[in-house]
Amino acid sequence: MPDDHRNSTKPNGREDHTVKKLPPCYGVIPARYASSRFEGKPLVLIHGKPMFWHVYTRARRCSLLTQITLATDDQRIFEAAVHHNVPVLMTSDQHRCGTERVLEAATMMKVPDHAVIINIQGDEPTLEPDMLFQLIQPFTDSSVQVTTLARPITHEEALNPDQVKVVVSGQSDALYFSRSPIPYPRDGENDGYLGHIGIYAFRMKTLREYVALDSSVLEKKEKLEQLRLLENGYNIRVVETEYVSYGVDRPEDIALIEEVLSKVE
Repeated sequence: MPDDHRNSTKPNGREDHTVKKLPPCYGVIPARYASSRFEGKPLVLIHGKPMFWHVYTRARRCSLLTQITLATDDQRIFEAAVHHNVPVLMTSDQHRCGTERVLEAATMMKVPDHAVIINIQGDEPTLEPDMLFQLIQPFTDSSVQVTTLARPITHEEALNPDQVKVVVSGQSDALYFSRSPIPYPRDGENDGYLGHIGIYAFRMKTLREYVALDSSVLEKKEKLEQLRLLENGYNIRVVETEYVSYGVDRPEDIALIEEVLSKVE
């Protein structure tokens, strides 16, 4: 695990003020019971523990996070979290998406405007803690308001509309996200694709502004919430990672997750 640069010191023991400090960082894991493809997904048992427990346990390994909280709208998930000693908050059942639930939880936690909130996907129990570190590091730059992750993917992976693609600027800010293969290989080169990994970090002020925005035209067309930020002039810093993220969308995904966890734990 990389060092926590918030407490960097020189060899003589004095704090090194040339190293930019990170703001306080918090993680929120949204977990709802209802799901059209997999009802009760957060409670599904993986190696004998509910899925949310695995996400929380792995996220805790990132030393840069001040606090991690599960946010749910379901009493069954709430009680299971209490049973497994996972910090939990009960939130509204009227949210349209996980980001809105994250904002409510962060507000209940009294997170200050300059702090960073990570929306930790509750259906990715193989989360690599270093991915959170990579997501947080750009916030040493006070101009960075939102970050996300991406990894190089093959041409075959890029053809899958379920694998979202992203193209970035020379400053590593997102230019566009799409379900289509972008950039289009006009001369036949089948490489250079970046696959988006749907985990985000926001400054609290920006998270509040984002949730207050109306859904945008491109967001509705591609069914990608992050396009709302781009259409409203917000920059999203994209950090390239070497890690692969394995999510749970359907019951049949559990076997693969258990196999992956058997190798990494």
